[in-house]
Amino acid sequence: MIAVFALAGRAGTEKKRNMTADFIDAHVHVWSGPAGPYAREPGYSGPAYKPAVFTPETLLEHARPCGVSRVVLVQMSFYGFDNSYMLDAIRRYPDVFRGIAVVDDSHPKPQDEMLLLAHQGVRGFRIILESDPRTRLATPGMEAMWRCASESRLVLGLLAGPDALPSIDAMCTRFPEAPVVIDHMGRVGSDGQIRDADVRALSNLARHPEVCVKISAFYALGRKQAPYDDLAPLIRTLYEAYGPKRLMWASDSPFQVQPPHTYRGSVDLIRNRLAFLPDENREWLLRKTAERIFFGTRTGARAANIGAPMDIPCKEPFPPHSRRRLLGHGGRGPSSPKRSARTHVLLQR
Repeated sequence: MIAVFALAGRAGTEKKRNMTADFIDAHVHVWSGPAGPYAREPGYSGPAYKPAVFTPETLLEHARPCGVSRVVLVQMSFYGFDNSYMLDAIRRYPDVFRGIAVVDDSHPKPQDEMLLLAHQGVRGFRIILESDPRTRLATPGMEAMWRCASESRLVLGLLAGPDALPSIDAMCTRFPEAPVVIDHMGRVGSDGQIRDADVRALSNLARHPEVCVKISAFYALGRKQAPYDDLAPLIRTLYEAYGPKRLMWASDSPFQVQPPHTYRGSVDLIRNRLAFLPDENREWLLRKTAERIFFGTRTGARAANIGAPMDIPCKEPFPPHSRRRLLGHGGRGPSSPKRSARTHVLLQR
């Protein structure tokens, strides 16, 4: 049994470390203003996120002074299935950004859209599991996505709480070759309580070799206060379960940069605290794992194709106007398909 707070290796006092920069932030959202070529999806009824605008340039103003030079962008909820803004950011900064897109799993062949986007700097696809995850994962479209991820080595980025972990475990058993990344430490501690049962369920997913975890969203977990030392036992438990090569740091900005939280506070927990973590393994959390998975630096036989540019037939499954929307040519293009109220609720950060 894992007793999280009985573990040794608290964060301790901060120690400045002489580490080479070039860190990678594995999870950031960017968006433009509510009007213009990247207007929100018509009918969006979700929360009004702050700030009103968070552009790639604003992000880099936070990231670069902290040694972060590359970023994985994650599609924002209010753009729905129209990934144009994210794709345009990748096109403008091809050496800086990779993407996690959102596709419509109710489409008869979501795998066709996945393969099309894979040629545009997209390395993974987000799946949000909040309401009845077992049923959501059992749809034909979802099975097609997991099969495509297995065959094409595209990442499935899962936003899920502890209640969804058993369903994720079952899918990883069915699709053992699918690369999976769990967002925000499975949201363990989002209600302020880090429960042993939740930590154990997340740690047990380490038995699947293709599962990785984002060490992220410190502003939203545990005590939700910098310097976030209360999260050190949880991070150590995941470190012991997964090893450094399957963990990656991420800020979840811009939410991490809303006062009183800061971007530097998130980086510093991994870079300068966590006394149990050797410096060579800090580099895996701060750069090497995300680099291997999302930017194509490959180590190890099983990971040979994760995140690499793929020799995939670029199918034309959609009419020209839809393909134009996907590619982001000329801005947003026609509106994306209307989603159900359920999808609006599920597509959170």
